Amino acid sequence: MMDAINLEQNQKTYHVTIKTDEQIEQLEFQESDAFKELQRKRYKIEAKNSELKNTLGYDRALSYGLSCIEMQGALTIFAANVKRILKLMHKA
Repeated sequence: MMDAINLEQNQKTYHVTIKTDEQIEQLEFQESDAFKELQRKRYKIEAKNSELKNTLGYDRALSYGLSCIEMQGALTIFAANVKRILKLMHKA
């Protein structure tokens, strides 16, 4: 019994990741200048999505059905735009 335990403790395991062609292509794209430029702009979009979800209540559907969800999305985006317009009018 003791010999079996010692044998298991002396074993080592190695993991080798095999990447597909799509994964290699994606990794190469992530190193490109075009991808890095898109990443610099992403924070603006994520901030707007966060505002829609956390402030304006777009995180959860209030009704059932596709038409109700579309209406909720349209009204939420409309509210975000009105909020932005008021903010710009206040600055001017």
